[in-house]
Amino acid sequence: MAAKFVVRGGNRLSGTVTIGGAKNSALPIVTAAALAAEGESILENVPDNSDIQHLCKILEALGCRVERVAETTLRIQAQHLENHVAPYHLARRLRGSTYVMGLLLARLGRGEVACPGGCEIGARPVDFHLKGFRALGADVVVEHGAMVSQKVNLRGGRFYVDRASVGTTVNMIITAALTPGVTVLENAACEPEIVDLANFINAMGGRVRGAGTNTVRIEGVDRLCGARHEIIPDRIEAGTYMLMTAAAGGEVVLENVIPEHLGTVIAKLVEAGQEVEEHGDTIRVKARPIRAVDVETQVYPGFPTDLQSPWVALMGLADGISVVQETIFENRFGFTNELIRMGAKIKVDRNTGIIRGVPRYTGAPVEARDIRGGAALVTAALAAEGVTEVSGVRYIDRGYTRMEEKLSALGADIRRVDNGCEK
Repeated sequence: MAAKFVVRGGNRLSGTVTIGGAKNSALPIVTAAALAAEGESILENVPDNSDIQHLCKILEALGCRVERVAETTLRIQAQHLENHVAPYHLARRLRGSTYVMGLLLARLGRGEVACPGGCEIGARPVDFHLKGFRALGADVVVEHGAMVSQKVNLRGGRFYVDRASVGTTVNMIITAALTPGVTVLENAACEPEIVDLANFINAMGGRVRGAGTNTVRIEGVDRLCGARHEIIPDRIEAGTYMLMTAAAGGEVVLENVIPEHLGTVIAKLVEAGQEVEEHGDTIRVKARPIRAVDVETQVYPGFPTDLQSPWVALMGLADGISVVQETIFENRFGFTNELIRMGAKIKVDRNTGIIRGVPRYTGAPVEARDIRGGAALVTAALAAEGVTEVSGVRYIDRGYTRMEEKLSALGADIRRVDNGCEK
């Protein structure tokens, strides 16, 4: 029997929560550490979620040495990266496995990596990645459920990133870091996680310029050496706890955050009537009556698609009607059927959700089917009357480290249940 959260709603949140390292930075940076054929990399502020754990196992299977030397610190040595085939059963379990293909092409000139899985939030084909690899001279095809490329000679090139895809931008930077010549990415993603990756590669001796803008220039180098790097705080985890506080009520201080990365989220919360204050690397959120506010997800610095689901859960308790438009993924409203079980009034028309606020949610058995949808269900459960059982916690664990412990420390009545035994 898989794990589930049992949440008794109604407790206001109070206290301080420390935000961990960004999952969406850690996945590419841990992968990029294996670009170094010399030395070792020490990565700090690395989250210990299941996606990172699976990625570390993949790197070990490829010949790398990966050690978690402290709770949030990894040591990675990649001198002996020699295997070009990633274990199928591991690679298919996480979206970030696409980055392993870029790594293998850069280091070994060939690779075989299972097409990734992840969350059921819509089609996320590898086509953009394949086009990018081909722009650098790699003939990568999909065979028997895996991306496959035999020995190739990479060369720098110019590539237009469709839809300013974050994953494709990451993969091209990783691949181009060791590719002879100059690679120019046009319409590149501008997310902070892209800048974080570029900073790490440059610390290893790489030459990445323009990260954080729409045009990124990568000059390939012959070799990279290990480096020390601290991963930026997770803006999505921070945003999630901000929205949970607003929904459940109370006052919470978030530590280890970069408020500039949450500008749009903070603005929307304030518009929704919440009290938000920034102090250096902390944010204080004090819950107030919730006003209905429309949101449209956009690429950074717009409202993050990864916070759309918890935002819908918050708007389900707002005074009035709100409209949420999803412009990134076409199937990100699947979780709303579970919210409706809890009393939410939501109508979904393709990529638009229309939410009529209700006075309260009521506890019910619900199931998470993706990371952020799971976070939305926990958000609702914290504010609900009665007990909510959230199954599918394995999805939540992919993006959040020990969520139940952090919420319990804030006063929530939440516990993890495994195989009928409380933990």
